[in-house]
Amino acid sequence: MISDPQLFLCLSDISGTMRGKAMPVREIDNGAEARVGWTPTNVQIGCFDTIAESPWGALGDLVLMGDLNSRARVDFADGGPIEDFALGDILHLDGRPWACCTRSILKAALTRLQHAADITLFGAFEHEFHLPDRTASKAESYGLGAFRTERVLCETMMAALAGAGLVPDTILKEYGPNQFEVTVKPTLGHVIADQAAQLREIARATGERVGQRVSFAPLIEAGGMGNGAHVHLSFRDGAGRPVTYDAAGLHGMSAPTGSFIAGVLYNLPAIVAFLAPSVVSYSRLVPHRWSAAFNNLGVQDREAAVRLCPISELGGEDPAPLFNFEVRACDATASPHLALAAIVHAGAWGIEEKLAPPMVTNEDLSQRSAADLAAQGLRRLPTSLGAALDELAAAEMVKAWFPGGFAEIYLAHKRHEISVLEGQDEAAICAAYQSAY
Repeated sequence: MISDPQLFLCLSDISGTMRGKAMPVREIDNGAEARVGWTPTNVQIGCFDTIAESPWGALGDLVLMGDLNSRARVDFADGGPIEDFALGDILHLDGRPWACCTRSILKAALTRLQHAADITLFGAFEHEFHLPDRTASKAESYGLGAFRTERVLCETMMAALAGAGLVPDTILKEYGPNQFEVTVKPTLGHVIADQAAQLREIARATGERVGQRVSFAPLIEAGGMGNGAHVHLSFRDGAGRPVTYDAAGLHGMSAPTGSFIAGVLYNLPAIVAFLAPSVVSYSRLVPHRWSAAFNNLGVQDREAAVRLCPISELGGEDPAPLFNFEVRACDATASPHLALAAIVHAGAWGIEEKLAPPMVTNEDLSQRSAADLAAQGLRRLPTSLGAALDELAAAEMVKAWFPGGFAEIYLAHKRHEISVLEGQDEAAICAAYQSAY
């Protein structure tokens, strides 16, 4: 069969969907710039391929400039085409970042963090996914038997991630029926989000090659188990040294770590609209589902919005490089770049304001009254996407963190998504997101 290999230049957009255009690999190999034209209204294409109202209409031109350092190239050695794509930035024709480019938004947030505390972000997303077409057996959670059944998928996926330049960490059969989890080793800066976007696409591509559909949707069926995309974070200084841990700090948090987490928790009711941006996200963010329902900090607590992760004492390792915290109120319907930008802006604001480290909770917060929680700076997170968008719309400070006009575009995009699903029952809504993600 005749083939002209193509490099797909793309970006994880507002809906968390990788969109872009392909160009011949031979042109790249011959020295051509990795760039394609782009249209402003494309930003309003939603996850269900409907278009929200756009201020540009048919007007305007932009450039999607590929970053070949973000290229993911995987040869599955099965006789099929090579998976080959690269992330990029959406720019004006004069080279300025476009206000709605999620990757540029994240880079600006990371610059703010650098200015606030002279630190760089170090981390990774931890992804859960489902195999919707798989027939579940009993007692298979974390089981060797379940892993053995999907060993071809799991081992092919890990090899594909490594082939694309990521460093695979673990893959396992999770608790839910047909649910698995995959992680990669942490990296620095905006590459954290790049690799999250790459992982999702490589996982889907792997599934296609071995005959399994892969879905990262937050909820596959009404009342079922949910999929999160937890964000593990720590900090490095200019010399690359870990600066997240301080043995003298509260629960081991250094001063910038405590202030960063405090800023995230203070602003979480508004920024959760970026972290959990689907209608079904809020069926997962409820008490007793091992997700996150309140803006609280926990130590080894998998129901806390932010969790201080455990440090192994085996082997007498230095705790400083291992100490990290996990933002749990996030899922894979979010653009990883946009979710991470919201977290970083909130945390940088906490550092700038020199916020005290937050208190740690160790109880079932759903048993306490709203007034009691408020007295300690705690509150229930929004219980629907509409409520989360209302919180964001009212948060003038948060909206000002993003380029002019972006918040309004985002709100219109997500409110349109809600309208597309209006009148459908939860089963139909879950099925729609399962297919989209």
